[in-house]
Amino acid sequence: MNELIIRSSSNNDVDFALLKDGKLIELQKDEDDNKFSVGDVFIAKIRKSVPGLNAAFVNVGYEKDAFLHYHDLGPKLPSLLKFVKSVSTGKLKDYSLKNFPFEKDIDKNGSIADVLKSNQSTLVQIVKEPISTKGPRISSELSIAGRYIVLVPFSDRISVSQKIETKEEKDRLKRLVRSITPKGFGVIIRTVAEGKKVAELDKDLQNLLSRWTAMCKKLRNAKPPSKVLGEMNKASSILRDIFNDSFTSIVVDDETLYYQIKDYVQEIAPKKESIVKLHQSKVPIFEKYGIDRQIKTSFGKTVSMAKGAYLIIEHTEALHVIDVNSGNRSNKSKNQEDTALEVNLLAATEMARQLRLRDMGGIIVVDFIDLTRAENRRKLFNHLRDEMKDDRAKHKILPPSKFGLIQITRQRVRPEIDIKTKEENPNGINGSEVEAPIGLVQKITQDLEQLIKKDYKKVTLNTHPFIAAYLTKGFPSVRSKWFLDHKKWVKIQPRDAYTYLEYHFLDKDGNEITIK
Repeated sequence: MNELIIRSSSNNDVDFALLKDGKLIELQKDEDDNKFSVGDVFIAKIRKSVPGLNAAFVNVGYEKDAFLHYHDLGPKLPSLLKFVKSVSTGKLKDYSLKNFPFEKDIDKNGSIADVLKSNQSTLVQIVKEPISTKGPRISSELSIAGRYIVLVPFSDRISVSQKIETKEEKDRLKRLVRSITPKGFGVIIRTVAEGKKVAELDKDLQNLLSRWTAMCKKLRNAKPPSKVLGEMNKASSILRDIFNDSFTSIVVDDETLYYQIKDYVQEIAPKKESIVKLHQSKVPIFEKYGIDRQIKTSFGKTVSMAKGAYLIIEHTEALHVIDVNSGNRSNKSKNQEDTALEVNLLAATEMARQLRLRDMGGIIVVDFIDLTRAENRRKLFNHLRDEMKDDRAKHKILPPSKFGLIQITRQRVRPEIDIKTKEENPNGINGSEVEAPIGLVQKITQDLEQLIKKDYKKVTLNTHPFIAAYLTKGFPSVRSKWFLDHKKWVKIQPRDAYTYLEYHFLDKDGNEITIK
């Protein structure tokens, strides 16, 4: 069961939260001033080629030049350059490519200096947004994505998504698409095209051809560097890429955006139009669906899981490191190996979620708890691979090394989401920061679980008044949930002298309980 919750802010930024069974698995932001989105096409100028890198630096209007590697040029580069020159000078007014003579393909092992010259104009597409100190990564092998197909100019290849498994369906789709694709264009058939009729595919194709024609008309009067084809608005592009029959609701808090999305869903899936709803409650939309709470507890350095286990996520310039810890979980299994496997499987599920949620890319190294049996290591590897199957980013997972580490590479096309989970210290210590109450409560809850497992009959919690109020106010309060989970009532006493992060558990005699 998938839900898409969309929040619009006063400064025109839009937040998209994807929930699966109520759990946040993806968070994206569409910033109004983002001029370099993946999929945008620019008319740009080659600034200089660097033979040592076999690449060129290209001026696309960003403060740092974009990077264009030889392998991203595409074999049809000479045809593209000839087309751009003909359209820009007004010599070519037929943009269909059916009568356009193609040039000879470039050598796949050639040199950048042989095919591109300084100050030359060409069309390029953003494949990776600017990240940190680097400019955008670009390609001159253009593609225009639709709902069911991706249109590839200057190609004649028809290919099908590998996620469509049956050969019969692949052959059927190839046959249908080949019959409607005009000369000079190739097509990539997307997974959601499975089972679709030729009329639906043709409607998508005609829409993409219209976008291609509009881009070419704009190209005639465009001066580099400038955008000639923008990606769809974020809401429509997200729906185009992730929407399927498993969606049960799409909730929007902005009326204008609501009608845009309703129209788009009506176009791509008329039977699902009724699941689009306008949020009209006075309670903010992200709070109503528990998203703000999940953001606070999911983006810190420590990520708690069920049964007391937790992850430690560290970020470095070169890679990301994730450490799996069993925490204070009691061992109910027959042996240590079974416990380690159980925690590792939980960690693999949460880690797959974290990679999507934070949009972590590059090299990720995961230190799972050591497993001695080969069959358990294989079970963990297969489970992690299954959990990451729905991840749209390209990724590769290596089997566990002899040290028990699993290495993952994951494509990164936009900056990683980094949400601040700390708040200003209310005790006012030189502008210091502390964990938000929700994060602190997670730690208190973990400690309480450990005490309950040790069978303490009566437990009192002494804590700062702010935290005491947070634990006891509202219905159901955090303390009520503790009672429902553990059948034990915890007495909470506010202590004015405590610092914000300070708390202590006391036994029935008032003695402080030491937690190891």
